[in-house]
Amino acid sequence: MVAVPLIHLGVVDSTQSFLVRHPELGFCGVLADAQTTGRGRGDNSWESAPGAGLWLSARLPIVPQASVLLLSAMEAVAEILVPCGVNLGIKWPNDLVAHRQDGVLVKIGGIIGEQKIDCVILGLGLNIHSAPEMPERAIPPASLVSLGAASIPSIVELAQSILSVWQDLETPRQVVFRWPVHGDYIQWEEGSGVCQGWQDDGRLAVQTQSGMVLLASGEVSGMMEASSRS
Repeated sequence: MVAVPLIHLGVVDSTQSFLVRHPELGFCGVLADAQTTGRGRGDNSWESAPGAGLWLSARLPIVPQASVLLLSAMEAVAEILVPCGVNLGIKWPNDLVAHRQDGVLVKIGGIIGEQKIDCVILGLGLNIHSAPEMPERAIPPASLVSLGAASIPSIVELAQSILSVWQDLETPRQVVFRWPVHGDYIQWEEGSGVCQGWQDDGRLAVQTQSGMVLLASGEVSGMMEASSRS
């Protein structure tokens, strides 16, 4: 397997937008020290101040299991961060989360994906040293440092490790936990209901007023925006 090269930028509007604008770069990763207009799911922005975290996008070949691509990518990131000593989990549809000492669920990172003709562009934001203040969020942001993480590699080393595991997203991985669990109430753009558990293919079974639905773990290009609460 040939390693995907990493391009390191100082400040950019968005690593995701940068790769979309430059298809001539081929398969590669782009890391930025800061983004001026970082992108989240849907129309959301992602605050990415200098020194606060990791802002990485990668153009990669499309893998066969596209339906669980983003879930697999976040599980791979969680695996890379195991040595930091924080119990990380995956929140539907594709966020990296953890529990504070008081038990509150907090968001550490998120991912987006855009499918092109012959590739997929993944965009990842991780709060490492600090996180924005968003008290209105049902699941507020937090940073790895605020949760007591230790042995955090340099941003470049972490980006290179993530690019390496992203080249093998078909290998099954285990995470400490997934959220929601059976009995949790969730709400998204198109409805709401009570979680009935995760399926083997990464979909979430939800009991709604209209019956049982299976929600994809995340959609590449035009992902649904979701909010949740317990």
